[in-house]
Amino acid sequence: MSKQELETVAQSMVAKGKGILAADESMGTIKRRFDSIKIESNENNRRAYREMLFTTKGIEEAISGVILFDETIRTSASDGTPFPQVLSKKGIIPGIKVDKGPVDIPGFPGEVVTEGLDGLRSRVKEYRELGAKFAKWRAVITIGDGIPTYTCMEANAHALARYAALCQEGGLVPIVEPEVLLDGSHTVERCEEVTEKTLKITFAKLFDHRVHLEGMILKPSMVVSGKDNQTQAGARDRFLIRRPERRKCHGASQRHERHGTPSVGSEFLLCPRAPRPGAESMERTGGECFRGAENFLPPGQV
Repeated sequence: MSKQELETVAQSMVAKGKGILAADESMGTIKRRFDSIKIESNENNRRAYREMLFTTKGIEEAISGVILFDETIRTSASDGTPFPQVLSKKGIIPGIKVDKGPVDIPGFPGEVVTEGLDGLRSRVKEYRELGAKFAKWRAVITIGDGIPTYTCMEANAHALARYAALCQEGGLVPIVEPEVLLDGSHTVERCEEVTEKTLKITFAKLFDHRVHLEGMILKPSMVVSGKDNQTQAGARDRFLIRRPERRKCHGASQRHERHGTPSVGSEFLLCPRAPRPGAESMERTGGECFRGAENFLPPGQV
């Protein structure tokens, strides 16, 4: 895809009033779901389940894209039509999960980094040939005692940036998902702090790897209290944690006062200017706000 084609697909993925269906359950995950209703997780049952979802009448009115699993993108409906074609005929964009999941970071207890970069260039090419137009990669950031560390955030941001660059090179729009987990007893203020740092580092790496920001999708996390915190912040509390001098840069629908650039977040700041370790300021991107920030999925829309 050209840059313009990447932008067109990205804009279609975040069409107003629509969301993206995550049908990328791994073999283990879908087996647990089938076990709960006493159904055997075999190839025929998995195909029937996915076909039921993808052929639901009117699904295209609410769904802009579907994230598929490796098995699913290679599977055909009962009439022999490959699932990517089933979706495309409905005007739904087929996508593919390409990460291999998180693994422990040696020497950093409680922290993980997502794997899957090995052989990704060839896999992107194959998935593109199978009909995919976008991809998904999820990084996991945990809040806890002394974590996350910069090492963890940097490692995951680097992997996200390399993945995004490889996807765009191969003609897929990358969904960049640096997920800050809800697990823990942390406060909403701590969640905001970690989310902001994670996003700053992630976008610095995306810039360094020359990722075309207008041709990617950001999947942000909610800024909320940890689920084990006895005091759960409400929507008003989450709004009030925004520091006054930065408040005008918050929100998905607001525009930056100076640059007129849409900000990304739905609950948090995405207009950093702070310098990253050993590098120049984020102003190298050409402004105080992230360019291409109009392409984002509000939390809960996947």
